[in-house]
Amino acid sequence: MDPVEFLRNHPPFDAVSESGLATLGGALEVVYAPKNRAIMRIGDPRNDYLYVVRKGAARLEKDGRLLTVLEEGDMFGFTSLLAGSGPNFDVVADDELLLYRIPREAFDRVRGERTFNEFFVNGLAQRLRQAQEREPQPLTGSLGAPVRRLATDVPPFVDPETTVEVAARRMSEHRSRAILVRTDPPGIVTDDDLRTRVLARGLGPEVRVGEVASRPMKTLPAHSSLFEALLFMLEERIHHLPLVEDGVFVGILTDRDLLRYQMKSPLHVLRQVERFGDAEGYEGYAREVDAMVEALVWAGVDPARIGRIVSAVNDALVQRLLRRAEEDLGAPPTPYAWIVFGSEGRREQALITDQDNAIVFLEDTETAREYFGTLAKRVVDGLVRASFPPCKGGFMATNWCRPLDEWRRLFGGWIDTPSPSALIDVANFFDFRAVHGGLDLEPLHEVVARAREQQIFLAHLARAAMGFRPPAGLLRWLRSSDDDGTDLKKRGILPVVGLARVYALEAGIRYRSTVDRLDAAATESTISREGADTLSEAFRYLLKLRLQHQLDVLREGGRPDNRVHADRLGATDRRHLKETFQAIREMQEAAAFRYRIDLLR
Repeated sequence: MDPVEFLRNHPPFDAVSESGLATLGGALEVVYAPKNRAIMRIGDPRNDYLYVVRKGAARLEKDGRLLTVLEEGDMFGFTSLLAGSGPNFDVVADDELLLYRIPREAFDRVRGERTFNEFFVNGLAQRLRQAQEREPQPLTGSLGAPVRRLATDVPPFVDPETTVEVAARRMSEHRSRAILVRTDPPGIVTDDDLRTRVLARGLGPEVRVGEVASRPMKTLPAHSSLFEALLFMLEERIHHLPLVEDGVFVGILTDRDLLRYQMKSPLHVLRQVERFGDAEGYEGYAREVDAMVEALVWAGVDPARIGRIVSAVNDALVQRLLRRAEEDLGAPPTPYAWIVFGSEGRREQALITDQDNAIVFLEDTETAREYFGTLAKRVVDGLVRASFPPCKGGFMATNWCRPLDEWRRLFGGWIDTPSPSALIDVANFFDFRAVHGGLDLEPLHEVVARAREQQIFLAHLARAAMGFRPPAGLLRWLRSSDDDGTDLKKRGILPVVGLARVYALEAGIRYRSTVDRLDAAATESTISREGADTLSEAFRYLLKLRLQHQLDVLREGGRPDNRVHADRLGATDRRHLKETFQAIREMQEAAAFRYRIDLLR
């Protein structure tokens, strides 16, 4: 392969014009370096070349530490080239090395091409965002469109003294599935309310609408996006969403409106969950979620947002199972909370994975332990029927069902006297989120808030976050891995999750999602804004790459996993993945320095 053809097949040269490639090809030099030969060193005079690895590998080092391995198609020297300075890193041949060396003059001439220039002047976070923006948009309408696009006319208003018989007649006249009630604050009555709150209770047509209305009415600004409306309806468990503008009702959105817009709507799955019986229906839940996720990806929804949607639907399933169990077992003997943690606690789960759940209850009695033990088994078994595998580590409510005081002691022990091996296993507990039950978990939040003052704990948690390291050389790793591929979860996603967790706990932040934690931590200055943006975009990119891979496997009839294979990656994704791994490694090094993990025993 001649030099120009080689460059054309590797980003960012793939975006260079033919005349630009001719300029580079006519000026470049071929350089050979034997193993362990230094190509450049910190302290060398001004660098005037851009280097591209043609064959072999080189080590990028600083202060004797390996930062990354440069492989075929990788570049180095551009930072000092742009700055007009000496090298910032040592570059040493890791084995026999063949390089293309492009002189400054040719490089500067081609930099006049915008896309090529952007690669060198923009950071990784911005390049990943731009790559996303350049992807083809879906042919159907976007969930970023204004919600007013689908809303129907505002339903009629009635006084609270109006009977349900008259209200039903007004709804029929206006062909509306809801009616608004002039109470303070305003209320709403839907056709579902007429069935469940009037007919099902044996009430007569003379009942006043003010007695059965939902108050206060849940509304959303009319300028909101369809995605915001969809997520709001899922999380609030409502099927009718009035829209307001400047304090005035201007329309209403229903789940049927969204169902017409998108066949595999999350609201459709939510409806099915609400109709599940004691056992029937659960077996098809995973297939419905898979189809829903694929439709959301096809509609162009960000994978981080897809996680919030899937979590809202999963929450509804758990709540359904818990309510059915409570109906059979009787009222709980003491207040409790069903909590989830891990990816479900962070609302970052897309396709179904194994369970991570627990129960916290208030009063520690024999009756309570027996009741919640039975409740846990009923719900965990129900989730298994819905295709949620049992947690391999046993982190499920059947094993983790404890009174609040015991949970406080556990969290306190993990924070005050951290054990490295224990933290690796229990770090996910710090992502906990209540899904059902009325128990106030503020005492547990207060214990977690102590973490920001415990530097040894933060150091141990930072070290636990570094238990998974991205590979230094992507191509070499992919080619030599015994497992035939690299695990995006272990090698990329979990390191970012772990870093975001420790930065958030140090800042005293209660946010659970990785992106929210990084943004808030940057605001509190426990991480730089640039570092937070880089990790956030790296996280989004890895989620997207993993989800695309998993959906491809599903279409082929396989079982989704977290491993990406070299032959499934294009040149652009290989470069983005390599840069993402390198950025994560650098952020891990920064965290190791910040929390002084070198002082831990």
